[in-house]
Amino acid sequence: MNESNTGRASIWRAGRFTWDLSEKALVMGILNVTPDSFSDGGSYDTVDKAVGHAHEMIVEGADILDIGGESTRPGSRSVTIEEELSRTIPVIERIRGETQSAISIDTSKPEVARAALKAGADIINDVTCFRDPEMKSLCADSNCGMVAMHMQGSPQTMQSSPSYENVVAEVTASFSKLLTELRERGVHVERVVLDPGIGFGKLLDHNLALLKELPLLLQLHRPILIGVSRKSFIGSLLGCEPVVEREVSTLALSAFTRIQGGMIHRVHSSAANREALRMTEAVLP
Repeated sequence: MNESNTGRASIWRAGRFTWDLSEKALVMGILNVTPDSFSDGGSYDTVDKAVGHAHEMIVEGADILDIGGESTRPGSRSVTIEEELSRTIPVIERIRGETQSAISIDTSKPEVARAALKAGADIINDVTCFRDPEMKSLCADSNCGMVAMHMQGSPQTMQSSPSYENVVAEVTASFSKLLTELRERGVHVERVVLDPGIGFGKLLDHNLALLKELPLLLQLHRPILIGVSRKSFIGSLLGCEPVVEREVSTLALSAFTRIQGGMIHRVHSSAANREALRMTEAVLP
């Protein structure tokens, strides 16, 4: 689908949705329909439980529901296409039938992404930064929103020995290359959001550098998605190993990264993070 490709840095277009992110950040609520995700694996492993939690997140102020059927925590096992489809598609169909909320599919498999879009998803959230040419082609033939996340390696290997000479420069260069490739395929840049991939193929110092220097990524003129919710680097830094003890630190990072220019926040606790974002925005110059 060939389009004029002059993008406005604050605009994100995802199918029937268009968001202006110049002032108000979005909350993307995490809905893992997996048995092994690091924070809530097994909590929403039936369609009824998953859809019930989706409705709760909508009430709490989630602007987008991000549905994932395969854990991408460090060392996680990959699942078959059939298994991922069976976990996600019935949930997407039910949510689409019952709500008008924006739906994101968290997958790196073109087959799952295609089925999710057909079932009613509006966004593809790909932790492999659309490495698969088939995924790029699928997006070129669609008008879906896209979240491109940087990851060094794969979920199985990413934390083995991640190494960078300059993590911010290398992540920026990777995104710049992707945006050029997408433009060449006729994908409008206003459909693309960038996620620096905190915790994905990165050590503590890499994560902190990306968070501190987030404004440098904004030079790519695309909205930035922040995914720090309850992640292990918080536990490493503060010594709070139980995942539930990382929520206060997550709220602090949501506020800080909003000040830095992060405009989409992928979180487990929609209500608390929404309040942190709105309060931060109220006092920004």
